[in-house]
Amino acid sequence: MTDPQNSKSGPLVGLRVLEFSGIGPGPHVGMLLADLGAEVVRIERPGAPSNNPIVERARHRAGIDLKSEEGKTFCLDAASKADVLLEGFRPGVMERLGLGPDELLKLNPRLIYARMTGWGQDGPLAHAAGHDINYIALTGALSAVGTKGELPIPPQNLVGDFGGGSMYCAFGIMAALYERERSGKGQIVDAAIVDGATSLMSFFFGVRNRPFLTTDRGEGMLGGAAHFYRCFECADGKEISLGAIEPQFYAEFLAKAGAPEELAEGQMNPASWDDYAEKLTDLFKTKPRDEWVELLEGSDACFAPVLDLEEARDHPHMKARELFVEHDGEWHTAPAPRFSRTPGTVRSSDEDGASVVASWAKQG
Repeated sequence: MTDPQNSKSGPLVGLRVLEFSGIGPGPHVGMLLADLGAEVVRIERPGAPSNNPIVERARHRAGIDLKSEEGKTFCLDAASKADVLLEGFRPGVMERLGLGPDELLKLNPRLIYARMTGWGQDGPLAHAAGHDINYIALTGALSAVGTKGELPIPPQNLVGDFGGGSMYCAFGIMAALYERERSGKGQIVDAAIVDGATSLMSFFFGVRNRPFLTTDRGEGMLGGAAHFYRCFECADGKEISLGAIEPQFYAEFLAKAGAPEELAEGQMNPASWDDYAEKLTDLFKTKPRDEWVELLEGSDACFAPVLDLEEARDHPHMKARELFVEHDGEWHTAPAPRFSRTPGTVRSSDEDGASVVASWAKQG
């Protein structure tokens, strides 16, 4: 939802967060917390422009020179009153600034000090540069994505930065806050993308000896080999997705799509998958995407059109759930997840970071 008064709403109202600006997963964590009502003061370089007004929304921005004594004093004051500190620098940077966890946890023993990195705070690669593609390459995730016999295809930066990074960092912060309610003590959250992405691979690690669920590139039921779990091109060049795994869903798809009768036999026989996929390729090319949508969408055929971002915003289901909201003349993704009593809100950022920190001191 969006709030015309730009006031806070959500289950995290009252939570004070000090965020040090960065790129990728760190700002996304800040957005998740701010959307749910947290008061997030974002420390930025003086005069720094916004890199992404969607992900950096709902912040109280403060232009601070971290290398100056005044800047350090400001950050120490803010950290002394904050519930959560979020930073995404390389290991050792915050320590060199005099803002490391040892110093700040002495100053504020209840502080949750969240550190968002790619490789983690220790290990042979801890101080090396890297990006999403490198982190997921090391975990086995990247190897599993793509077409057999071809190079891996990076899944944008969804699996590493956001799936294995920001979501695990946000989860870690919430877990640490829950534990603090019992112990009264803060702690460090070491959120590394390699850790989170490895955790995301738990399912596949647990079934790695099952040929149907192999992570060999382009093979296995979920890797694009099965004719009933892949994407197809339609007559107009647009695409659809099919995920009819269960026999009853597969049968419904075949019936509604008017597929060749022979496809009803041997669904789970990998020897048939290539041939059946060719037949479905030919079938889907007989109609434009919208006709397939009219025929299959909303049924148990496990079907959905492959939409780009603009199309997704305008889809009836997405509209009904208000998954995109307009705020200040710009479209935003809606806060998630949803809460029955304390919904999150989309809010604008402001330049009041310094005054917000001052109010923390007054509030105690």
